Order: sequence, then C-alpha cells, then structure tokens
Amino acid sequence: MKISIIGTGYVGLVTGACFAELGNTVICADNNSKKISSLKKCIIPIYEPGLEELVKINVKKKRLIFTTSVREAVVNSEVIFIAVGTPSLDNGEADLTGVENVARNIALNLNGYRLIVEKSTVPVETGKWVKHTIATYVKRNIKFDIASNPEFLREGQAINDFMHPDRIVIGVESKKARDILVSLYEPLNAPMVVTDIKSAELIKHASNSFLATKISFINAISHICEKVGADVVEVAQGMGLDKRIGPGFLNAGIGYGGSCFPKDVDAFISIAEKLGCNLDLLDAVKAVNEQQKSLFISKIKDLLWIIKDKTIGVLGLSFKPNTDDIRNAPSIDIIKSLQAEGAKIKIYDPSSMEKAEELLDKVKFCKDPYETCKGSDCLLVVTEWDEFKELDFSKVKKMLKRPFVIDGRNIYEPERMKKLGFTYIGIGRGRRS
Repeated sequence: MKISIIGTGYVGLVTGACFAELGNTVICADNNSKKISSLKKCIIPIYEPGLEELVKINVKKKRLIFTTSVREAVVNSEVIFIAVGTPSLDNGEADLTGVENVARNIALNLNGYRLIVEKSTVPVETGKWVKHTIATYVKRNIKFDIASNPEFLREGQAINDFMHPDRIVIGVESKKARDILVSLYEPLNAPMVVTDIKSAELIKHASNSFLATKISFINAISHICEKVGADVVEVAQGMGLDKRIGPGFLNAGIGYGGSCFPKDVDAFISIAEKLGCNLDLLDAVKAVNEQQKSLFISKIKDLLWIIKDKTIGVLGLSFKPNTDDIRNAPSIDIIKSLQAEGAKIKIYDPSSMEKAEELLDKVKFCKDPYETCKGSDCLLVVTEWDEFKELDFSKVKKMLKRPFVIDGRNIYEPERMKKLGFTYIGIGRGRRS
C-alpha cells in the first residue's frame, strides 16, 4: 500500500520504517526541517536498537521517503497515520493542538478518498473531533474514513513489538476502513481486536494506566518489605507465577518515567473527571510513583548523612535501558534534588548523555562506569542497562572512596554484594546489607 505517517518521533519513525520493511511505500512527514534533512541522510535522531539499519535498507530500496510537505504525504498515499506528539498540559489533559493542526492540513490537501488513522495516544472521543475538523475544512465533497489504531511499542524493543505484536487494535466506523487496516496488518499474523473508535482509544489509555498501577503496587509492597525485612524480588516472583497476575511490570524501583506512563495516567485521570467518573486509584498510582524518588533520596541521606560536598556517582540517565529517552526520567529529578543540597554529580549512561547536557548543569559526564566510580562517596544505579550488571566489582570497590552502592533497580544480589565488601541498599530488599 501507499502510506503516509505524519510525525517522525519515536512512534512515527518506527511505524514508518516497519511498514516499509513489510513492502509498503511510506512517506514520513514532519515540520521539523532539520530532522527531515538528517533522516534523508539516514541519520537517526533517536536511539532505538535496529532502527538505523531498517531506515537505511528501506531508503535505499526507495520504500521510505522523508518530507516536510504534508501535501506530498496526503496526495501520494491511501492511508494516513497521525503520529504527532500529545504532551500533557498543566492540568493533566493531553495537548491535542498538533492533532488538530494535522487534521486541518490533511483536509485542505485531500484530493480523493483517504483513510485517516489516529496512531498517537489520544483521549477517547478524539476521533469524533478529527472527523469534525476534516469535514469542516475539506474543500470539496470528498469521502474519507477515520480510524483508531493505538500503538503498543516499548522504547528499546519497538521494532520487535511492531513486527511481533501481542495484538493489533483497530477501531473503525466502516467496512471499507476495516478491510484496509486488516489487509495492511495481515502479514504480521497477529491477533486483531476490531472494535469501534472510542473503544480502541480507551484500550490504549486503560492498558498503560493498568501497567503503571502494577508498578506502583509492587513499589508500595517494597515499603512493607523494608519494614519487616522481606525481599520484594522474591515476593514479586511468587506473585508473578500466578497466571492471573503475570510477572511483567512487577519490578520494584525508583518509579516509572518516559513519555507514555506519566502522560497517559494524567490524561486518563483528566478524561474521567470530565466524564464525572472516579479514578482516585490512579491518583494513588501517581503519588506512589513520586514517593519512590523521595524515598531513594532518603536512602542516600541515611547512608551518607551530609549530602553537601559529597561526590555521588550515577549510573544511568534514560528512563529505561536501550533508549536515549530522558523525558520524565526519575534520574533527572533525583540528580537535581541532590545538587540542590550541594552534591557533586558524576554520570555515565550509554546513550543519553548528549540529551542530558540540555537539562543538567554542573555535572561531570564520564566516559564509562569506572570513571563515574572514581573518587565518588557512593554509587547510584538508576537505569538497569545490561552493561551495569557486568561490572568488575573489585575494580569498582577500589575506585569508590567508600564501598557504598544504592541500587534503584535491584539489578544486584544483596548477599553477593555483601560478600564483596559493599554496603548495599536496594529497593524493598529487606534490611541493609
């Protein structure tokens, strides 16, 4: 098929590259001329494993095209995906300005039937407004359909998630729209949920909010574990083996971050309030998530006593491994809080230090984990990169001023760290080792 993707962020770029890999001709449009210029040279603005290779292959085969022209994308495609950002407003609502602007531009350039598909995460009933906007601005009596096709791509695993999805959710109003999207996704041979647009929109927000709830639940349990001397990792394992619960998203830590969970939880709370529905549960999910960062800082203070003039090594910046995304990353708030109390910060992250330079002042960015350790009063683990799991701890111990490790992601075993001579503190791992 001939497809266009409006918006080349994480979702739009991965979606476009993967559709091209499936044999479609894909035009990716974005109003950021600098980004499009780089993409035309196959310079990828984000870190996502495998994405650069996929883009290069499909650009070479002329199946993947980049442009700043929405008109070019609309005129030369059958299916148009809207994949622009929907950031949070101050009141928690999703900012749909970008979605409205794209819908209007699509309408002004329609020259025949098109299927316009919401790919961005949007509040329920957005489809109705997209349809209204296009109907208002379309110049002639041109027929079109609206559909919802929410994405479920995890940063760091996005290509695999696209190519091997748990399910594909399609919300449509017509048989024609249904047939087009079912045909488009047929090569993936995945379970399809075909429903109405509003249900599809709700599936996305409900899914992300439920996963955020699982994270906050196990983090709340970690507090109890610390009080009584239990191990939250073993508690989570015992819970996760129950098929009704499952092991996913039961890893206690310093809380969730990124561009999806914080934004989507806020948006879902706002949606419920507008509809007169009670989602106090999600207010508690948010509160627990924020509390995790404060509790982590308290662990640092309990260990070091005075923060001022201490040198603290930080391993990890991105909100999760295998991505350079630092949006809403817990690391940023933790580092700024420590700096406010006079700490000197040394940092290493495999992918996101360049982006962090725009957000953090007066920190030392290090070339590797060992430089981060050298001369530090303690070492913090805030992102669970595989690289950090394989450290030479005899070397780490020699480089630290004191053998103090505070593990915000529970990637090390307390007993092993104790045998190696470290004072080790995890999240919900019982008493201090």
